[in-house]
Amino acid sequence: MTVDALGQFVAYCKKIQPQTQEDIKRFFEGVVGFPYDKELLLQAYLFLNIKDLFPTCAELLLFEKSPIADYTDLGKCDFVYLTHDNKLFLIETKFIDTEATGATERKRRNKHRNKVFEQVMTLKSRFSEYWDIQLNELECGVFTTDSEVDWRGLDVNVTTRSISIDKLEKWRINYHRHW
Repeated sequence: MTVDALGQFVAYCKKIQPQTQEDIKRFFEGVVGFPYDKELLLQAYLFLNIKDLFPTCAELLLFEKSPIADYTDLGKCDFVYLTHDNKLFLIETKFIDTEATGATERKRRNKHRNKVFEQVMTLKSRFSEYWDIQLNELECGVFTTDSEVDWRGLDVNVTTRSISIDKLEKWRINYHRHW
């Protein structure tokens, strides 16, 4: 990626998401304290543990925003990070209910597994076209509550991480206790 393209993108991010990393951290800590949404709790875990989950990520540039100007119809990305080697890392999250049973739930889980990969790959492609960034300068990740996705990223060059719902809840309780 040219320094110009990266600089333009970072400037765009700071304009549409001007909060500091500390402001964002406080927001996510508030989510941990009052978890009203399971997907948001998963995202809080990701943000607060980013160095362990995706070590190349250095700075959050966008959260739940469209990386393509005001075109939210083209999709918004859960997280866009700047990496230590000045690449961009797109991460999609998905809370997948692994505790529900039955054929309908298995079908729903599989649909969610497929969708989260489809989302991140589509965003990577659109992102590359819109910002004129080479595909090899865009990394992708998926973070879910379903370990079944862990092997799925290998064929499509997507880094996958997961945490069980049980471990997520234990983490929330312990984090909140030390907060």
